[in-house]
Amino acid sequence: MTDQLGPALDQLRDARARLKQELHKAIVGQDEVIDQLLLALLVRGHCLLVGVPGLAKTLLVSSLARTLDLGFNRVQFTPDLMPGDITGTDLLHLDPATGERSFRFAPGPIFANVVLADEINRTPPKTQAALLEAMVEHQVTIGGRRHPLPDPFFVLATQNPIEQEGTYPLPEAQLDRFTFLVRVDYPSGTDEREILRRTTGAEEPQLARVVTAEQLLSMQRAVRAIVAVDTVLDYAVELARATRVHGDGAHGGVKPWVKQWVTWGAGPRASQCLILAAKASAALAGRDHASIDDVRAVAHPVLRHRIVTNFSATAEGVTSDVIVDRLLAEVDPRVAVGAGLPGVRENGR
Repeated sequence: MTDQLGPALDQLRDARARLKQELHKAIVGQDEVIDQLLLALLVRGHCLLVGVPGLAKTLLVSSLARTLDLGFNRVQFTPDLMPGDITGTDLLHLDPATGERSFRFAPGPIFANVVLADEINRTPPKTQAALLEAMVEHQVTIGGRRHPLPDPFFVLATQNPIEQEGTYPLPEAQLDRFTFLVRVDYPSGTDEREILRRTTGAEEPQLARVVTAEQLLSMQRAVRAIVAVDTVLDYAVELARATRVHGDGAHGGVKPWVKQWVTWGAGPRASQCLILAAKASAALAGRDHASIDDVRAVAHPVLRHRIVTNFSATAEGVTSDVIVDRLLAEVDPRVAVGAGLPGVRENGR
């Protein structure tokens, strides 16, 4: 471990511990979901949280924002929400002293460090596109003028997988803009009892701010400095290529069961996200190098929304998570891309 990176990793692990301690004052359980949210923050990514109503998705995001010393805005997506309601608009201003008229930009709620897009599938595609464009460009353009968004900038969106009538599902190309798709499951019986104990009493959790914007930016730079050797890069590429029906697939060609169940596979952005998330995972573990096991640990949230299954998969009850499970079991980490030679695997690398 380099002398410069060591203290940064120590700071990162300490920040993670303090963040989780504060979050658990308001959130019961959901450790895996919290970890995936923190990974997304460390790689400057955006998250889509999917779960049925009542699983504290909104509470989790708002609680996370309260523990970060960052600006936070929440947008409740509805069918009548317009793009300007998110990005802002130019308003006519009258100077009372001179009577001169001019347009002034009034920023929308997207001008915050953390933006909660609540029930993103409840608003029409035009408004979704305005948000997703800002996610990629980190700016909005109004009246021909560009307005940069704050740094750091994260969009944490929620989506309800039921009651799809009257909703506007995100197209696959727009889903690809999210680094992670995080599934929020029902709590265990023990956790649900604890939820009842906390939420039916008079006590309100008080969350402290434990990470500043400058500290978060420093931790993001530390994650980028984590090393990923060629065998780790190769494995990430192999996983992404193995999902693709339209192409040569992974080493050894497209697997027959992938052709049977998949319409479209993951693109190059998936490989990028696998490596970045693996680096963040390694950093949280105190290591200055990412391993194949780190890539495997983040494969589900990175790949599940980038694999488009077909009717045959739906009829057989095969989900994208099932496909990722099978890929993790069958894609050989020892095979190097292109060369067809065994890669070196040492200490998980």
